[in-house]
Order: sequence, then structure tokens, then C-alpha cells
Amino acid sequence: MSTRLVIGPFNRVEGDLEVRLNLDNQQVSRAEVVSPLYRGFEQILLGRAPLDALTIAPRVCGICSVSQSIAAAAALRQAADITPPANGIHALNLLQAAENLADHLTHSFVFFLPDFAQDFYRSHRWHDFAVASYKANQGCRSAAMIRLRARILHLIGQLAGKWPHSLAIQPGGTTSTADTGSKVRLLSILSDVRRGLEAHVFAAPLEQILALSTPDALTAYQAADAPESCDFRFFLHLCTALNLSGLGACTAPPLSFGAYADPDGTRLFPAGQGFPPTSVALFSLTEDLGSSWMDGPPQPPWESHNRPNPHKENAYSWSKAPRLAGKPHQTGAWARQVIAGHPLLRAQGWSQGSSVASRVMARFLEMAALVPAMEQWARAIRPHQAFYTDAPLPFDAVGIGLTEAARGALGHWLAIRQNRLTQYQIIAPTTWNFSPRDQAGIPGPLEQALHGLALPADVTPSRALAVQHIVRSFDPCMACTVH
Repeated sequence: MSTRLVIGPFNRVEGDLEVRLNLDNQQVSRAEVVSPLYRGFEQILLGRAPLDALTIAPRVCGICSVSQSIAAAAALRQAADITPPANGIHALNLLQAAENLADHLTHSFVFFLPDFAQDFYRSHRWHDFAVASYKANQGCRSAAMIRLRARILHLIGQLAGKWPHSLAIQPGGTTSTADTGSKVRLLSILSDVRRGLEAHVFAAPLEQILALSTPDALTAYQAADAPESCDFRFFLHLCTALNLSGLGACTAPPLSFGAYADPDGTRLFPAGQGFPPTSVALFSLTEDLGSSWMDGPPQPPWESHNRPNPHKENAYSWSKAPRLAGKPHQTGAWARQVIAGHPLLRAQGWSQGSSVASRVMARFLEMAALVPAMEQWARAIRPHQAFYTDAPLPFDAVGIGLTEAARGALGHWLAIRQNRLTQYQIIAPTTWNFSPRDQAGIPGPLEQALHGLALPADVTPSRALAVQHIVRSFDPCMACTVH
């Protein structure tokens, strides 16, 4: 028996999202991920002065604003052929890491964990703890992490003046500097963040979490105390109790554009793609519009011009379908960490793809990795030395800005002719993960992760929690997707 289930709109998701499922004998035989909103930032930017991108591009999203600024500034930096001073590089790393860390907390405690406080799970012994800790707008642990998130955003205020949409991020570095007092305040904020994560999220020093390198080590950490002792142990308990490792498998190869380069060019998280990781083959990148409400052939982003067509036959999404060598790729913390060689995630069978458990676990592990790196960058700042290199933009140039937002690979491609933007294309992380089918009929990563999912006979949109877990494990930002 074939039926159709439509789930949406989703709450606790940034932007508008709908998921359409075809069920054969209560098993998903086809999934369509629908991005129903059109925004048009790429068209808005055309014909404008190049530096306008620093004002307009961050408005693509209110929670990924710094990452959009970083990518726009990087594209203009390449066009101008300039290099920020060391202080500027450290400040840019701190700003981006702060936003990504804050986004990981938002995902874990506002988007993902509250689903386990729903009545659907009331028969489980851990449900009362989930309600008290994570229920939307009420959970005590979620509230504590929202306060910690605010403390993290204070760091952005110190270095960039405000969040979101700061103009302190420029091609030449940052216009906001840090004196000795500011450096002390940055380290004080990071000390508070470290204490909050160690006391509540991990119940262990961050270095102990960084040292988890095998499944046996993870099991020993989990067994060392009760699930209620900290959020990470409770999440691991959920993975065991609900077999989240067997839910939402996605075998699309990983992709990372790399992030957090030091002045010598070494990155904390390197760029790469595939199993095993190789250099990113940007020359093979295309934007496929086969199922998008846009017209145009598959083209690389430095050539494509997406023409909206809301009446296009057989289309079902305003998202493009980016492809590398014709293949969809998944991106995000899991992809970033397996590309970087995280031993635990690789030991868990990373070449077989990701699952709900591994995608969310990677965010926890990345939280533990970011704070020590941020402490190093803050200590490396030299007060009263330059944070910014000034350089005029050429009248004619091209530029590419690649980085890693919390949700994954983010790229900006631009062309300047006669001091005006003649090309501006953006591929956001959720555009990769929530892409529709391409012209060859190949589904995107989320559509793959939903395929084959078994649902109960009495399933309704509000009770399809397995679908919600899979969707939220990718941490979608739909506002970025349909930029």
C-alpha cells in the first residue's frame, strides 16, 4: 500500500522547510526535501559596488552572519590579493569559532535535544529527566546553555562591536582592535565558557574529551558516571537506548572547505572531500537546477546565473543542487572532523557514512576542540599591533571565499567588472545537505538519509519523530539554503 506523508512546516528550524515522503508498506520509498521560500540575494548583489557585499551578504542569515561575512571578505581579499596581519587572522578565527560554538550549543539544546522531551517517549525511564532538562522553553539545562551561549556572543561584541551583521570583518582583517584590557576580557570569557562546558556538558576536562580516540574509550567515558551527570553522557545514553547510530544513514561522501587558518596557512580543520579524503576538486563543482524552481544548465558557480521560474514542471524546491564531479556531498561537523582525521569518528566506520548519532556527536566533539584553539588565538594577539591591512579593490577581478560555517562548507564566488559586481553566487552548507534531486535523479544527502526509513502504521506528521531526528541531525539553516 502506497501513501504520502507531508511534514512541515518544522518548528525549531531556522527558516521554512517541508518534507514529503512516499511510503510503500510504511517504508519511505522516496523523499523530497522542499525549501519553499525564495529570497534572491544573488540577484540583489548584482550591479552593486563590491564592498556592498560586506553589508548585504551577512543578511543572508541571522545565526550564520559571521560565517557569511568571513566568506564575503575572503572572496574580496582574493580579488584584491591582500593578506591580513597576524592579529587580524587571530581575530577572524576567534569571531568565526565563537559563532560556530554558539551555533553548536543552539543546535544541541534548542533544536535537537528538546525532541526527546516529547510525550511520545514518556514510557522511557529517562523521559522525566529529558523533560526537566530539555523541554522547549522550560528545560533547566537548555536555559543554562542559552546563558552560556550569550557569554560566547560577548566575545564577538568585544572583537566586532556587535552580533549579528558586524562590519568589523573586512578583506584586510578586522577594523576592531584589542588592547591589553580587551585581551584579558577575551580570555576571561573563554575561561567562563570552558568552565561551563566542563561542568555541565562533559563533566570532564575538555582535554579528556579530545583524547577520546576509540569506541572503547568512549564506552569507558560513558560508563564512568550516570547518564544524568552531563549532557554528553545523556546524549550517548539516548544513542544506545534508541539506536540512533542505526537511524538516518547517509553515505554521501564528506566535504570540508577547511577553516581557521593560522598566519602560516596551517588550518585547524583542513579542506578535503571523499573517502579517503583528497583535495577539493573545485573545477568539478556545478550547481544543478533539475528539481529547482530555477532555469539554467548545470554550471560552476563562477559562471551560473539562476533564473527564478516558480512554474517549472517537476521542480519542488528553491534550493539548488550542488554537485562535485556529479555527486552530492554531505557537509557539517561530522564531515569536517572525519576529513581532519578525528580518530574516534573514523574508528566508528566513517567510510560507511554518517548517522543521527555520529552527526550530533561530532558537534559535541568539536565544541571540545574549539575552546582550546580559541584560547591559543586569544593569547597570540599582540595589543597595539595592526589588525588590518588597507588595500584598494581592483576595478576588474574575480574572487572565491571558502570557509566552514557551523553547518559545513560555505562558498562565495564573485566577479567585478568596472567596479561593479557582475557575478555573485553562494553555496551554503544546507544547500549541500538539503539539495533536491539533480537532473540525473540523484537525491541529496537528507533525501538519502530518509530513504528506507520504516514508520509505524498510525504515523502522523506530529508523531514522525524519527523524521525530525534525522532532519535536525543535519542542523538545517533554511534561510541560508534559499539565499
